[in-house]
Amino acid sequence: MDFHELIETHNDFPKKGIKYKDVLPILRSPDNFSCLIEKMSDFDFFKKSDAIIAIDARGFIFGSGIALKLQKPLVLARKPGKLPGELISSSYNLEYGQNTLCIQKDGIRDFSSFAIVDDLLATGGTVGCVAKLLKSQKKIITGLAVVVQLIELKGKLKFNFPTSAILSI
Repeated sequence: MDFHELIETHNDFPKKGIKYKDVLPILRSPDNFSCLIEKMSDFDFFKKSDAIIAIDARGFIFGSGIALKLQKPLVLARKPGKLPGELISSSYNLEYGQNTLCIQKDGIRDFSSFAIVDDLLATGGTVGCVAKLLKSQKKIITGLAVVVQLIELKGKLKFNFPTSAILSI
């Protein structure tokens, strides 16, 4: 399956100058979505992880499918105000602003290693935030799985763990 044709580009979203890459058209076909989850689940670093951590919000879609397929626990990294309980949080910069992510401390307590899942890797700010949170709790990151990596933004170069993408554009 060639997923390139399924990725839609929206110019000037969410602000002028941004070329937003939309992975959601993949979900319109159960066969394409299933194929994508199969391919992502094959990344080696999942074997070394105790759990999967998926990033708000589109990362949840792919992380859920992979966690189910691999029978691994799933933890969510969410935006503020979305999770109850004791949280760890950190802020980060995006290409078009700033945001914060939170993780429930109870959600990661029993696991020592995590594979991170998101929909798209651009500058690496979002993934870097999750990595910072996990490392602050002395957790190991086995790798990052994304549907799309935007090569020109060089986010992958910021990490000292494996990163794998279905599409590099």
